[in-house]
Amino acid sequence: MPQDIDNNEKTIAESPYGADVVLKEQKILADEDCVRVGLRVRAMRIERGLTIRALAKRCKLSANTLSLIENEKTYPNVSTLQLLARGLRIHISAFFICEEEKQSVVYQQQGQRTITHFANGELENLGDGLPKLGAEPILVTLKKSAETPQDIKHAGREFVYCLDGSVTCVIAGKAYALKTGDSLLFDASISHHWENARKKTSRLLVLFCSTDAQAKPMEKHLGSF
Repeated sequence: MPQDIDNNEKTIAESPYGADVVLKEQKILADEDCVRVGLRVRAMRIERGLTIRALAKRCKLSANTLSLIENEKTYPNVSTLQLLARGLRIHISAFFICEEEKQSVVYQQQGQRTITHFANGELENLGDGLPKLGAEPILVTLKKSAETPQDIKHAGREFVYCLDGSVTCVIAGKAYALKTGDSLLFDASISHHWENARKKTSRLLVLFCSTDAQAKPMEKHLGSF
């Protein structure tokens, strides 16, 4: 069974990078408030939908060691950081990059939103500035579809509310007609698309509830038209 992280002397002796690099990394961990490796490891693990045991197995560490790291009861040495980076499929430097304070509130006035135009209409990002993981609200203006959009799928759930007009959401080949006031919630990992078969422009409020920060549901929908 892998051993828990030991003292600095053992850390330096085991490091393939030598004492100077190890001490430098440990100084970063100790001195930089913005670098909290344990919390960062936990956030990355949760984003990937992994349990502590699952990630520990990937990294060839004990679950107890990983738990101590995540709870900031101990600091990982460089060798352990390499194992964690491989298990999380990131570059080791990602553990030491200070991130700016994340925005916690998004207030948008009409006309100030980011608008993306595409062949059949436009998208307005209502949550621009917040992390996309969890909920991503989009306002969609959908014109008549000249051709049937391609099916797409992405991680998480998708909520569609028809604000005005009428649209059809096709999920796994089954059509759901939405008129003003109708809504639809579904597992977005199933093949789906939106389409507007009428001449009148329709407006939708769409909420992407993603379980994967890399899912990019908005970009996938744009690519379907």
